[in-house]
Amino acid sequence: MADQPQIYELNNGTVVVTITNYGCTITSLSVPDKNGKLADVVLGFDTVEPYVKGASPYFGCIVGRVANRIKNGKFTLNGTEYTLPINKPPNSLHGGFKGFDKRIWEVAEYKKGDKPSITFKYRSSDGEEGYPSDVSVTATYTLTSTMTMKLDMEAVPENKATPINLAQHTYWNLAGHNSGNILDHTIQIWASEMTPVDENTVPTGEIKPIKGTPFDFTAEKKVGLQVHEVGLGYDRNYVLGSGEEKLGLKRAAKLKDPSSSRVLNLWTNAPGMQFYTGNHVNGVVGKGGAVYNKHAGLCLETQGFPNAINQPNFPSVVVQPGSKYQHTMLFEFSVE
Repeated sequence: MADQPQIYELNNGTVVVTITNYGCTITSLSVPDKNGKLADVVLGFDTVEPYVKGASPYFGCIVGRVANRIKNGKFTLNGTEYTLPINKPPNSLHGGFKGFDKRIWEVAEYKKGDKPSITFKYRSSDGEEGYPSDVSVTATYTLTSTMTMKLDMEAVPENKATPINLAQHTYWNLAGHNSGNILDHTIQIWASEMTPVDENTVPTGEIKPIKGTPFDFTAEKKVGLQVHEVGLGYDRNYVLGSGEEKLGLKRAAKLKDPSSSRVLNLWTNAPGMQFYTGNHVNGVVGKGGAVYNKHAGLCLETQGFPNAINQPNFPSVVVQPGSKYQHTMLFEFSVE
């Protein structure tokens, strides 16, 4: 068992990914452009130290036990009220002060070859950050084909029901992590509705059509086109529709950088996706001394809906003991 944070590489000869067992965090991901030139397309740091020291605004990690916000850090389950750390006042965010992103995971399996993969596991204890039940968690990253990466996340509560909602929090910049901002990227999101929020970014419980609003990405659109009409930038949960399916997953988003022609198509089995344009990134010194500022990257966090534990009309995030939470993401890279 690795008690120290280390960095592991997956390399299939085309795509190279580095991942640390600290928070199951993707630290770099290099893919070719239209001329075959590799660039690292995720924000992050060269070593594990800045992550461990808390310099990272959730770059590349898996967040949990419950991703996103829980209103006032409170919920009631089976008659018991649970109180969580208020690490983003007045709410609890991404699992609390020491969520899954700040834990050292064990490397359970590490395979080389043409479909390289790595499996991390973590056991979250009953009462950790206020949540009920011991939970066994695994996350497996696999390069399934030349230009495709798959992430499988699973979690099984051992003795009590608990909310579980894991999300992968990578910040993408398909022009290269050090290329500036993502406002010239285009994005299409397979969602016709989103969950509006209150003044503390917690969903109100409504599910609202986005047609004709700046939040509408049903057709491919430049990220920066209407970004100034939505406050600091985009930070909303989209209700993923019933688009085309592949391997039991539905299409969530298509992101494209016009300068390099790199494309990312994202598929998932989750009901929602947080689209976040890095609004709070400010002067973070990252890989190779690159300085990341506002909109340096964007996040496509497939997830259960934020604060679903307190919203009966949202899809439930409660997992019963012995049942299995399963969340798969497929990242398909291409050029066009």
